[in-house]
Amino acid sequence: MTSSEESLNNAEHLLARLESARGRLENTEDPDQAIEILQELAELAKEVEAELQRAKRAAETEAVNPDAAAD
Repeated sequence: MTSSEESLNNAEHLLARLESARGRLENTEDPDQAIEILQELAELAKEVEAELQRAKRAAETEAVNPDAAAD
C-alpha cells in the first residue's frame, strides 16, 4: 500500500514536470509543439489529481488504522 507521504512526494514530482512543460510551452512558437505540450500538461494534471486522490485515501486509512502506514 502507498502511504500518503509517498503519494504526496509523487504528486510533487509530477508538479515539477508540469511546471517544466509549462515553461516549454511559454518558449515555443511552433503550433504543433504547443499542441503536444498542452496534451502533456493535460495528462500530467490527470496524474497529479490521481496521486492526490491516492494520498487522500491513504491518509484516511492511516487515520483509521495508524499501523497501515507501516505496510
